[in-house]
Amino acid sequence: MKKKNDFIYYLSLVTQIGLTIIASILIGLYIGIFLDRTLKTKGVFLIIFLLIGIAGGFYNSYKQILRK
Repeated sequence: MKKKNDFIYYLSLVTQIGLTIIASILIGLYIGIFLDRTLKTKGVFLIIFLLIGIAGGFYNSYKQILRK
């Protein structure tokens, strides 16, 4: 019975990590697009905030893995 609980635990951990990475990237993407449209720049903020979102997503996932 313990193997079934382990499977569910690790499945939920992988799902949580995936959602954390995707959410961080999408938030960075949205902020970058919004600032580019507002300030009429050509993709500068999109690239900056996309990279920040990617880095933040992987950093938060790393912290979640260490916590578990």
